[in-house]
Amino acid sequence: MKIGIISDTHRKVKKAARAIDTLIRDGAEVILHAGDIVELDILKLLKESGVKYIAVYGNNDAHLAEYHSEYHLVQEPYYFRLANTNFKLMHLPFYLIPDADVVIYGHTHKSSVEFMNNTLFINSGEVCARNKPVSEWAMLEIKEREFIVTLYTRTNKSDSIEKQEFNFKREENE
Repeated sequence: MKIGIISDTHRKVKKAARAIDTLIRDGAEVILHAGDIVELDILKLLKESGVKYIAVYGNNDAHLAEYHSEYHLVQEPYYFRLANTNFKLMHLPFYLIPDADVVIYGHTHKSSVEFMNNTLFINSGEVCARNKPVSEWAMLEIKEREFIVTLYTRTNKSDSIEKQEFNFKREENE
């Protein structure tokens, strides 16, 4: 299963659309938004994307609460299961403990992929390109014995998207 991951889109609807479109083109079956959605139009993009999605509230998303039941918005930390894998989705990195197979977070605007004690921690970085002139997002491919993470980066005003891949062997749960 391939899972697209975006975070910190803020007010950048076009950048969010590019990230979502790229993930779907590359086979994403689900998209996870790790918070700081900010714009209702970004929720509309997710809903109209044709794939399942989950979006967690970020610290800049309180105004979206009125749309809670219309869109798949959840509060952090949000636990769920996909592809025989336990996930925790959140925005703020306050719960960075290995209590799921995959922990996805945002807020820092810095992409990070770490695998510790059989737990994968992913921050896809910032789609909005606010802190640096680069838009970032990620894809997680789940295989029976392996996690494959692809980090995408697109420099502002560039047509090319760079990809960096990370592979991690999964241990069997006892």
